Amino acid sequence: MRQEQAESSSKPISGGFSCPAPAAEQRQTFGNMVFATEKLLLERMMRAIGNPPVQIVLWNGQEISNHDENTVAQVLIRDRGALLKLVTDPELYFGELYSAQRIEVQGNLLDFLDAVYRVWPLASHGKIGKKLLAPFYDARCNTLSGARCNIHHHYDIGNDFYKLWLDERMVYTCAYFPSPDTNLEDAQIAKLDHICRKLRLQPGEKVVEAGCGWGALALHMAKHYGVTVTAYNISTEQIAFARQRARAEGLDGQVEFIEDDYRNLRGEFDAFASVGMLEHVGMNHYQELGAVIDRSLKESGRGLIHSIGLNYPRPMDAWTERHIFPGACPPSLAQMMQIFEPFDFSVLDVENLRLHYAKTLEHWLRRYENNIDRVAEMFDPAFVRAWRLYLAGSLTAFKAGGMQLFQVSFARAGHNQIPWTRQHLYLPQGAHDGNL
Repeated sequence: MRQEQAESSSKPISGGFSCPAPAAEQRQTFGNMVFATEKLLLERMMRAIGNPPVQIVLWNGQEISNHDENTVAQVLIRDRGALLKLVTDPELYFGELYSAQRIEVQGNLLDFLDAVYRVWPLASHGKIGKKLLAPFYDARCNTLSGARCNIHHHYDIGNDFYKLWLDERMVYTCAYFPSPDTNLEDAQIAKLDHICRKLRLQPGEKVVEAGCGWGALALHMAKHYGVTVTAYNISTEQIAFARQRARAEGLDGQVEFIEDDYRNLRGEFDAFASVGMLEHVGMNHYQELGAVIDRSLKESGRGLIHSIGLNYPRPMDAWTERHIFPGACPPSLAQMMQIFEPFDFSVLDVENLRLHYAKTLEHWLRRYENNIDRVAEMFDPAFVRAWRLYLAGSLTAFKAGGMQLFQVSFARAGHNQIPWTRQHLYLPQGAHDGNL
């Protein structure tokens, strides 16, 4: 009797029910369901960013690609948590996960970034929303105290680090290449001359510079154009370096480097220059900057603002703003006009040097990679990878047209002593006409 009962318990039960499947089979079924869900999420993310020709490889070896053409790179996702973060917000979390080595790009990083950047702007995902939110967006607060914290985060991480990959004058802005094969040192000198010619500097004039970096432009103006310069900057490391250079070159009586915010600028000047600072000002402070310029320029004064820019208003990408450039918000040209229009400044010239910045970044990235071992001695692996991604991503953005580089020259509305043509901009390098 007991044997019969035991045998009957192993038989299928009538009414359509069966015994539970073995545990291993259940795990396999569940695993297939999870993979199907992950695959669906990844495919949707890939479509949202324009379906670039890249292949996703998961930690278990599963491969996902929804592109028929040859892929330019593989993206290895090392764990499920990384996958979930990536599909939640690829703009923010790709950089974080790449820096933490939870994502690897197997293939050429520049080719991969170019493939993504070329299609991402064409996708509707996020673009309309960013346009709508742009008027209300302000990056990390660029108040007097907030701006100092933001600048300290990026520029005060050590002059020795920047010396590894910048030119010998430590110019950390877009160079100007008279020809594509010009070396970086000469291209940066050409950029300094290009700006001085646009400002039409005359010996004996007084110039104010807002945001002077390591001092290269101020020293160049004083040495080669015979002007006196007052330069403002809130980066402690940069100001110390600039003052040391001024003393070494015997220009400390002609150039004054002041560690203070541009909003505290005082005095009256013939020319105003700002190179690479506007990105850190913040849209809410543009009219405040315009007021500073207005109270600082003489009636015959003129100025130039050199800034990274955008084709349409939108915030800086989330990863760069959070980890590399806190408080940064590059403007569109229309947004830049908020500096000039309220004070009746006339815009005289607008030049876009986008491809010159791409070329500059090619040099910076190459020098960075050539010194990668020394960077690794200074910082942890996450920093090393983050800055590689930042330089490579910036290079790609300028090449693909997602980022611009605007130089905008301006003067007071009634000032008629302005060039009749642009001929003065294209004198042979090193030539300085006293009647510029």
